[in-house]
Amino acid sequence: MTATLLGRPGGFTTSASSRLSVVERLRRVVDYRRILWLLVRRDLKVRYAGSALGYLWSVLDPLLMSLVYWFVFAEILDRQVGYPPYILFLILGQMIWAWFSGGVSGTVRALRAEAQMVRQSNVPREVWVLRVVVSKGMEFVFSLPVVGLFALCYLKAPSWDAFYLPLAALMCFFLVLGFGLILAPLTVLVRDVERIVPIFMRVMFYASPVLYSVKDVPTHLHAFLSVNPTTGMLVLARASFFPQELAGYVPKENHKHHVIRENGHVVTHYVSNWHFVWHSAIGIAIIFAVGVFVFARLERPVLKEI
Repeated sequence: MTATLLGRPGGFTTSASSRLSVVERLRRVVDYRRILWLLVRRDLKVRYAGSALGYLWSVLDPLLMSLVYWFVFAEILDRQVGYPPYILFLILGQMIWAWFSGGVSGTVRALRAEAQMVRQSNVPREVWVLRVVVSKGMEFVFSLPVVGLFALCYLKAPSWDAFYLPLAALMCFFLVLGFGLILAPLTVLVRDVERIVPIFMRVMFYASPVLYSVKDVPTHLHAFLSVNPTTGMLVLARASFFPQELAGYVPKENHKHHVIRENGHVVTHYVSNWHFVWHSAIGIAIIFAVGVFVFARLERPVLKEI
């Protein structure tokens, strides 16, 4: 199939895309993969056009915020959260969070910002959401050398769990795409959604283990971490240099001594954190499935609105 950007001038009114099955929709997106790549390249070029620092701007914001949080928690408050070196721990969380946060915020305007092209082109409408997710994912890839640089400065070698980093990226990809497929059409129909999303993202930031480790959270709050779909990807991403984040945690009530006493003997207590990953994976799958359903159902009213 030859993919072209412009096509049916009648837009959606001459299309039966709302009646396509999920498999047929996926096949159409795959057929237009070259158009998707062109759109992603265009976004990256426009974003860095005329910039002296180029792609470094994509990592400056999470990097500078990591330095601020490091200074507040490690130097001012002197709180023992995460794992040393805390700055590297922060950067790993901030970089993948930047993909999630920037991707969700960008997909909110994905359809409305390109209203004319969305309405008049024969490109699958999912591509306009997908291009934001992929372009933000490319920025995450660009940030990995910065993580390596800090690891080198602190002589922190990666662990074998670094092979789980692609899995963390895959989870983030589908999570952002799922939210995008839900929010992009809703924003066109209900303008208040665009104002609600920044508040939602701010709450999610502090409710997610970005600034802290799952071991720093009291055990009676682990249920909240388990239903948070970002927990699993953050645990997997951090395990690249901090395998103990995935291998286990010391309960908060025993965090001071890192031990539990049984029958008078000191016993180190570790519990696997893989359940956070599995719960997040299930949550991401549900969000993605809901996103596919919502996007298909709202495509017709959205295209009438824009």
